[in-house]
Amino acid sequence: MSVIVNVILAVQMLAALVMIGLILIQHGKGADMGAAFGSGSSGSLFGASGSANFLSRSTGVLAAVFFVSTLALAYFGNARPASSGSVLEAPAAVAPAAATSDAAVAPAAPASGAAQIPTK
Repeated sequence: MSVIVNVILAVQMLAALVMIGLILIQHGKGADMGAAFGSGSSGSLFGASGSANFLSRSTGVLAAVFFVSTLALAYFGNARPASSGSVLEAPAAVAPAAATSDAAVAPAAPASGAAQIPTK
């Protein structure tokens, strides 16, 4: 299950990074108006109007991949075994004792706040 979650997380991060790059490459709607008056981008990589379809469709596909991976991560993050109860109902974990000698035993906590201030 951990491998699946790691793969989905990697897909989500890659989709997010590529989607950010594609969004930054795209032109705004105001750029088309400038192209009509002579400052157009007819010499661009995708041509005058070819980039709008390719970039917008690929951004939409990556947004769908990002959305599905987010839902999958939420599902696997909330999936629990059927026999588990509340965390509050489980017994507390006891730390194993490191040594049984008297020197290793920690002193009891002082009752007052003044005794907890370290001295030089």
